[in-house]
Amino acid sequence: GGGLQEPSTATVVTRRGGESVLTDGPFAETKEQVGGVTVIEVPDLDAALLWAGRMATAVPSPIEIRPIAAWAS
Repeated sequence: GGGLQEPSTATVVTRRGGESVLTDGPFAETKEQVGGVTVIEVPDLDAALLWAGRMATAVPSPIEIRPIAAWAS
């Protein structure tokens, strides 16, 4: 288990015209969000964005990418 990094670290992926469009920052500035969580292990942010682009072809909603927070031991 673990948390996500702050929303300010987010990148949002949407599909427009068959292309992935990247936007910095969180998708919505609200107290509540409805959606799901998918956790994947990838070597870097570029790989995560590639997978988000693939996922965005299957769902009409924007995909928000955030790294897992590092916890102090």
